[in-house]
Amino acid sequence: MTAEFDYIIVGAGSAGCALASRLSEDPDVRVLLVEAGNWAKGWLRGMPAAVKQIMKQPAIAWGFESEPEPGLTGRRVALRRGKVIGGCSQINGMVYSRGHPDDYDGWAKLGCTGWNYANVLPYFRRSESSWAGESEIHGSSGPMGVSRPQVPSLMIDIFRDAIANAGYPGNEDYHAEYQEGFVPSELTVARGRRADTGTAYLKPALGRRNLCVLTETHIRRVCIEAGRATSVEYFENGQAQRARAAREVILCAGAYGSPHTLMLSGIGDPDALRSAGIEIVHALPGVGKNLKEHPLFVMQFSAHPKTFMKELRIDRAVISALRWAINGSGPFATNACAGNAYFRSLPGLDRPDIQFNLPALNLGSWLWAPWSPSRLQHGLSILVIGLRQDSVGTVSLRNADPYAPPCIQLNLLQEQSDIDRMRRGIRLAREIYAQPPLREVVIDELWPGRVRSSDADLEAALRERCITAEHPVGTCKMGTDTAAVVDPQLRVIGIEGLRVADASIMPTIVSGNTNAPVIMIAEKAADLIRIDSRRPLGQQHTRPSLR
Repeated sequence: MTAEFDYIIVGAGSAGCALASRLSEDPDVRVLLVEAGNWAKGWLRGMPAAVKQIMKQPAIAWGFESEPEPGLTGRRVALRRGKVIGGCSQINGMVYSRGHPDDYDGWAKLGCTGWNYANVLPYFRRSESSWAGESEIHGSSGPMGVSRPQVPSLMIDIFRDAIANAGYPGNEDYHAEYQEGFVPSELTVARGRRADTGTAYLKPALGRRNLCVLTETHIRRVCIEAGRATSVEYFENGQAQRARAAREVILCAGAYGSPHTLMLSGIGDPDALRSAGIEIVHALPGVGKNLKEHPLFVMQFSAHPKTFMKELRIDRAVISALRWAINGSGPFATNACAGNAYFRSLPGLDRPDIQFNLPALNLGSWLWAPWSPSRLQHGLSILVIGLRQDSVGTVSLRNADPYAPPCIQLNLLQEQSDIDRMRRGIRLAREIYAQPPLREVVIDELWPGRVRSSDADLEAALRERCITAEHPVGTCKMGTDTAAVVDPQLRVIGIEGLRVADASIMPTIVSGNTNAPVIMIAEKAADLIRIDSRRPLGQQHTRPSLR
């Protein structure tokens, strides 16, 4: 038997949960949400301080990795993507960052009408319940809690003062005043618990009779009939099933999953589809192209015993865990990060191109006992993130098997400009860590080590250990040019009744973390879909050709 719904959403991640919740607010429409994973389990799933343990759980991740990367000495890079309700919002570092207003104004200049900063700001506000309260910049009644931890062991004042002493004063609210320098952490944490979109958006909507959620359900393809998406084929308990969409299918499977699903459905570059043994339904060469990421390089320092690691002493940790479990407060209601800092690595740039994420401990830290002879030493890490990537990657089919993971070629550090930018970031980090009062905490640079100081040394270190910030975007690019996959209403070009609403539609990568922008995209997509729903079905997607 084939069930019928008005809307079928593929992927219950950051975007899919938000979109399913918003569309199902209308009791007159039937919404199906299909997810390959299930709900995360265990008491650690909501603890912000357990972020590393959540990230490492294989049961809630896809386990993707890149192809051998030429710019990284042939290394394969692990690519964590959430295979779970809430998607990457369930396994990420919870950093709330919208990017820079010029990012979105740049989208509009590329032909993405309706996506400039003034147009997207209301959707950021609608999604959040911010620590800053209601204002022209922030919302106070949205589903996503956004909080600012205030724990002394985060060393917030030490990082702030060191960065100010280097000439970058920063501010208390980066989203109110976009300037270089330090800003304390903003986290998607509500009442001390991780605010993933499964918890914040989807769970409150589960009682609606018009919303159906299928878990542990793997998508095979979107079925296209006479140029229109009419149904979705999927595997449930190993059995092939089909659900029909009376109005639309919306892909929210992310920058890897959405292009993969389009290609499995016969939509993409004809030559690539033929080579994978897929019947061509619609030629759209841009599918899977334009993959952009943020390169990330971790520096490590030894430190005096002032860091967040003191909170991980086993006796203190037990008390903190109980405190968190009872009232959601204390050190374990944080991700152990003091904040972020944004910099222009060259004069004349119109916005920052380097971001520092500033954990107040070494990333390898874990629970320790004072009587243990093998206990870890105090340390600090700094995550140097390139907010631009001139190198461009691709996502492609491995074969026609829907269970086979996509081929992901990041091409990280292929362009010399990316290497130069990251080198400038490393040197800037060294300058800041040499400023008081941070220099009184730091003992020595462990990695890459100060002896590695030449351009050649730093390039070799980058190629040896550079990874990604896990912010992939762009593979179903929005636009009006011949490389575009979706139009500014997020409709797949040339196919009726099919949209994409996730990070894959970003034409360029934003200057910050991507989770908040993805939720914004889902919020805006809900309004775009509602606008089309007011038209008769035969008139929903009439628009001029973009070719």
